Amino acid sequence: MAYNPLSEAEKIFILHGVQDDFRNDGRTRNDFRPMELQTNVIASASGSARFCIANSDILVGIKPEIDIPSPNKPNEGKIEFLVDCSANALLDFEGRGGEELASEITNCLKLTYSSPYAFDLKSLCILPKFQCWKLYVDILILQCAGNLYDAISLAVKCALYNLRIPRVTSALLDGGNVDLVLSDDPSDCDRINAESLPILMTVCKIGDYCIVDPSIDEENCSTSSAVVGVSGNKITTIKTISGGSFHADTLNNLIDLTITTAKYLNEKLLKSLKQEERQMESNKIQKCSFLN
Repeated sequence: MAYNPLSEAEKIFILHGVQDDFRNDGRTRNDFRPMELQTNVIASASGSARFCIANSDILVGIKPEIDIPSPNKPNEGKIEFLVDCSANALLDFEGRGGEELASEITNCLKLTYSSPYAFDLKSLCILPKFQCWKLYVDILILQCAGNLYDAISLAVKCALYNLRIPRVTSALLDGGNVDLVLSDDPSDCDRINAESLPILMTVCKIGDYCIVDPSIDEENCSTSSAVVGVSGNKITTIKTISGGSFHADTLNNLIDLTITTAKYLNEKLLKSLKQEERQMESNKIQKCSFLN
């Protein structure tokens, strides 16, 4: 959470706005700010996306590499997250200021994607006990305007939707050595089912009410905040990110709010991703050599 000092009058103004269901930017308590997404933005990555919520700007690139499965999970692949905070994103990130936040977000993503409801790592297995795909997910925070957890989780989901993994045409085991044959056709690849990939939802309690998609000012006015990982109708993780606590009834209402909001957001996101993919396919230019 970024620190942005507010006067008492500003805090009271934000509090009254939440109470009246009319926040200082005109939204209701359950509304998100405008979002923008763009996939396939990094040529050197197998999957990439750039996602913005208001002025929060996230860039994600994914590269798959062949690895050896873990001994305790011989039939599963691997996924690794790395979050980096640009010094230009926020003054708090200068020097080593962003390392603690980056570590918290990385751990939250690892915990969320380790849930069996979130991501089927078995789909990344090539040859049980011997070979699997390991996905390196690099995340760069270009600009911060609050609600980083949500923006990053949505950017990762978009990049995984865009990911193309080379298809293994044959896998042979000869004397303990694995011989893999990958398809030479760039269009012959495997895709990840992104429908059930988790979304992180940040909920802040201001006064007696909970809000989604908090701005920096709202984050600093909240008495307690939580990040909830949602995959379909399942909760994959719950993490508090500030001081304070939730009453049991408030926590139940918070969970219901995140499930409903995440389901709606997931439907709109997948619809936009499919629409963008169709537009990219229709706008493709057939390249040809001048020697043809």
